[in-house]
Amino acid sequence: MGLLTEFKEFAMRGNVVDMAVGIIIGAAFGKIVSSLVGDVLMPPIGLAVGGVNFTGLQMQIGTGEKGPVYLNYGNFLQTFFDFLIVVFCVFLLVKAMNALKRPAKAAPTTKQCPYCVSTIPIAAVRCAYCTSELK
Repeated sequence: MGLLTEFKEFAMRGNVVDMAVGIIIGAAFGKIVSSLVGDVLMPPIGLAVGGVNFTGLQMQIGTGEKGPVYLNYGNFLQTFFDFLIVVFCVFLLVKAMNALKRPAKAAPTTKQCPYCVSTIPIAAVRCAYCTSELK
């Protein structure tokens, strides 16, 4: 029973569960991005370059026992574009998350005296250094 107890402790750790959730969300995000690339972005790109369907691009490199052998470079291009878009989406996601994590700037608590340029409390009506009246 020691092995099962140890496995249960391992599986119930917070970071293991967080990792599993991240993998599941990542897989779903990958499907969304693949659909975005294949169904939304690639048709206009293919149209812009003369109606080329990237997944259909191939080059015959020889003939084998079972027929011609093709180099399917179109599939590679499609996968490469998928990768670039996924990386860009992850970049935007991380950038948005970092913007949410930044603490809000605190209101200033000091100001400078316009006459002697000393730092004084923001609520001061007279400079403590040069005794000038402040507006």
